[in-house]
Amino acid sequence: MIRNTLPMSLMIGKLQQNVTDLKAQMQTTSTEAVTGRVADVTKHLNGRIGQAMLSQKALDDLQAEKSQIQLRQSRLDVMQNSLGSIQSGADGLSTRMLDAVGFSSDVDLANIARDAEIELGNMLTRLNARHGERYLFAGDATSTPPFSGTSQLIADIEALAAGATDAADFEAQLDAYFTDPAGGWQQTIFRGTATASDREARTAVDPALTELVRGLAVMVISAPGGAIEALPDANEARLSAARTVAAGQTALTNMRSEIGLDQKRLADRLTDLGRENTILTETFNQMTARDQYDAAAELKVLEANLETSYALTARLSNLSLLNFLR
Repeated sequence: MIRNTLPMSLMIGKLQQNVTDLKAQMQTTSTEAVTGRVADVTKHLNGRIGQAMLSQKALDDLQAEKSQIQLRQSRLDVMQNSLGSIQSGADGLSTRMLDAVGFSSDVDLANIARDAEIELGNMLTRLNARHGERYLFAGDATSTPPFSGTSQLIADIEALAAGATDAADFEAQLDAYFTDPAGGWQQTIFRGTATASDREARTAVDPALTELVRGLAVMVISAPGGAIEALPDANEARLSAARTVAAGQTALTNMRSEIGLDQKRLADRLTDLGRENTILTETFNQMTARDQYDAAAELKVLEANLETSYALTARLSNLSLLNFLR
């Protein structure tokens, strides 16, 4: 009797193992049918696995570079938006100042001083722009907002005007204040670094921005009865401020054009990466592709075999010793 039941258990065990194997094959084939790629690349490629790995690494490198470029593009977009707002905010102030001085209009001078103060505050706020946790105009001090406000700056410019002998002396003091690294602009007002390791970055002490800040700051104190009246030739200082703002606007246009060139260069590189990605993906797919229709057909065969194996296992398991002896 024992000799007769032993083959039965062996048969059932073999069928159970067959069921396990079929399930694993179905899982693999199902994945291949969905993805269109072989599940076991090493087995499929055999001696060509090294070539496939190199192709995959190249694709991974392309994706990493693409992500970096998109991050840089995003930063440049924020910079362009900030600088565009600064430029549009200062539009017209230079011409208005020239007209106000030419027509000796105290009302216009007062309005210009008010508007210049608003735009100066907006400008410093926009130069505090950040991308994530990175302040974009702070040089290498990317974790520090470059400006805290306008009050100290305006107080400094008022003090320079009060201590100057005339407009020319005032301009000389402004030069030292804004352009000398030891001057108040870089030592007191700007809290970032004058240099940036990132070649695409622009710092708030760039001459284009400094010139515009300088002109606006002088306009702020140019209202009738303001600090600029301490100068014997106050109108000359007002006209100089108008010219400075105009020059700053022109320099800012040039800066934005340079950033635009950086943006185009990155966009072109993304296009190149897209072409490379297409070629590499096609090559990799040819090496690792799995015909999805074939995989689906094979899956149906495996399902049928699994059902048959289940049925046989159940039938054999239900055979009694008496049924077996019959």
